[in-house]
Amino acid sequence: MTTLQQQNNTVNAKPTVDSELELIHDAEPKLTIDDLCFATSNYLESSQVEAIRKAYFFAEEAHKEQKRRSGDPYITHPLAVSHVLAMMHMDHECIMAGLLHDVIEDTEVSREVLAKEFSEEVALLVDGVSKLAKATFETKQHAQAESLRKMLLAMSQDIRVIIVKLADRLHNMRTLGHLGPEKRRRIAEETLEIYAPIAQRLGMNLMRCELEDLGFHVLYPVRYRVLANEIRKSRGNRKEIVGQITDSIMHRMAQEGLTADIQGREKNLYSLYKKMVGKKLSFSEVLDVYAFRIIVDDVDACYRMLGVVHNLYKPIQQRFKDYIAIPKANGYQSLHTVLIGPYGVPVEVQIRSRDMDQMAEAGVAAHWLYKAGENVSGNLAHRLARQWLQGILEMQKESGDSIEFLENLRIDLFPEEIYVFTPTGKIMTLPKGATVVDFAYAVHTDVGNHCVGAKVGRHLVPLSTSLETGQSVEIITADSAHPNASWLNYVTTSRARSSIRHYLKQLQDDEATLLGRHMLTKSLQAFSYSFDDLDEIKIAEVVRHFEAESFERLLEEIGLGDRAALLVAQKLVYGDDAAEDVPQAPLMIAGTEGMVVSFGRCCHPIPGDPIHGFISSGRGIVIHQDNCRNTLSLRAQSEKWLAVAWADDINREFSVEILVHVKNKRGVLATVAAAISENNSNIENVIVDERDSEFTDLKLTIGVLDRIHLANVIRRLRRIDVVKRITRLKH
Repeated sequence: MTTLQQQNNTVNAKPTVDSELELIHDAEPKLTIDDLCFATSNYLESSQVEAIRKAYFFAEEAHKEQKRRSGDPYITHPLAVSHVLAMMHMDHECIMAGLLHDVIEDTEVSREVLAKEFSEEVALLVDGVSKLAKATFETKQHAQAESLRKMLLAMSQDIRVIIVKLADRLHNMRTLGHLGPEKRRRIAEETLEIYAPIAQRLGMNLMRCELEDLGFHVLYPVRYRVLANEIRKSRGNRKEIVGQITDSIMHRMAQEGLTADIQGREKNLYSLYKKMVGKKLSFSEVLDVYAFRIIVDDVDACYRMLGVVHNLYKPIQQRFKDYIAIPKANGYQSLHTVLIGPYGVPVEVQIRSRDMDQMAEAGVAAHWLYKAGENVSGNLAHRLARQWLQGILEMQKESGDSIEFLENLRIDLFPEEIYVFTPTGKIMTLPKGATVVDFAYAVHTDVGNHCVGAKVGRHLVPLSTSLETGQSVEIITADSAHPNASWLNYVTTSRARSSIRHYLKQLQDDEATLLGRHMLTKSLQAFSYSFDDLDEIKIAEVVRHFEAESFERLLEEIGLGDRAALLVAQKLVYGDDAAEDVPQAPLMIAGTEGMVVSFGRCCHPIPGDPIHGFISSGRGIVIHQDNCRNTLSLRAQSEKWLAVAWADDINREFSVEILVHVKNKRGVLATVAAAISENNSNIENVIVDERDSEFTDLKLTIGVLDRIHLANVIRRLRRIDVVKRITRLKH
């Protein structure tokens, strides 16, 4: 078989679920409470096992009227979830939460009852796993995002929340066969997009692999079956080489006096599939690599074993990674090397200690037992998980809503990591493709907000520069600097993205408040009033009338165009008494108002042009020329229009478009550009449209101060022989 696609033409089809799908684990054995108690009695005290039994009977009573889609009593699901947790050797409170995880959401039992009946800790875990079932959301996506947000925030208080949720999701994935195709597909997609990556981020490799393979089986049943069959066939053909490599390593180990467990290693099906798709490899090319895992006693033996395999087979340069010295973001530690084995086949070898192996498979769930009421969470995976959760907390504070939070989380969950150094030698882990700005925000939010440049390896580089593993980065800051909206075009980390958006939102809010105050001042002047004439009682009444949180918020709404300044002014001056229409003094536009005053791209108004302002809800004021055709259809909305005029002290450039009709001649564009530059104008954009062999149209966007400046530029261009016609463009 050359490629998976050649094996079966349906592989390239859109994700479908086979109508005869038989999920791997649908026929799992039915468990009883005695099975669970027996599994936990091996490592828990008898009083804790009894507490688990009590939680079971409580959950059984709460769910007694409920059935699963399969027809089984509902209690079989929480019992299976708790058994998964018991196999991970979780503590008794976590297993009790597994038994009770659906009672708040699906029954009349409240959080307070759980806390009273069991403990506050069990109630916290169950509440964290429960969805926001009784809340109302605009869309299913909002509901999903908000539930996930709530769970992750609860997880920051107690990481066992997510371990219970992952066990819950695992059992649901094992029993998806009883659901309809659409719901099955939706749950599988959510699992592959969110829950499997969270398991990986927490170092829970066994959990991740099973979630991925189950999701893959549901979404792509044909591809799954083809791959599984091919792997089954290939095992026999590979036995001889695997045995030869294993014997060689064991013989050399004996010579060096080392002992170790050697395991052949297979990628899970979904990882194999992603590698084939991502690197455009055929199945045979992926399977040409022979993979081994060598497990030794301690860190010293890891490096000695590395010397053994490098002496036995030649290593491939650039293919060695030391994750012991620099662990992955989820706490994973191991030595990775690729060797040229017998017959020239590539051999991948992972070398790790027994503790590292347990950590690699179970992640934060490793060594979880609580002793004497103290959380044994000092291991590396726990520390890194706490750091990640702290980042989640910061992200949710800066995310505008639950959908933005979910988007940022997705970005955060799929990193291929690089490792870079601060000037003091501290290692920073960033996703592949991260830029200088991402690094700055990883150091501290204030460093990111004030960065103006950077030195990478002592050389000055632009802020958009992508970083690579091993580089040393020094950020240059300035107190007057602040984030730029253009940074959002190239940052990759969720922390940088949410921090920039938060700053710009805050900046827009401040500018909107300032503009709103300015607009309200102008409207009050129309009634011969000023802010000094208003008392606190009158302001409070108006704030209540418009249902605003505060007077500052009311000013912000005016600045953003969500509230008419004239109506607010009338209410402040006359209260409930109607007033005759009063002509408003025009609002002066200086071009320095920030993001809440923008200029129409359709007509590019510049100082000297007659203008009017259109109040756009959520955006503030958009300035157009009086004769702009694009605003003709909006003229009927009189309450949306605002009288504006140019201020006298304008000191900035405005964009304007001109069309220069020129003769085709070598160097004509350079000649035109030089003439524009002579008149102190910048060219922002050029579009060349060759009309025929004789003439060309140059569409130029240039920066000018006002109409006089534009007239000077046009006058200079007309003196060029090849320029035949100049027109100012208004779309």
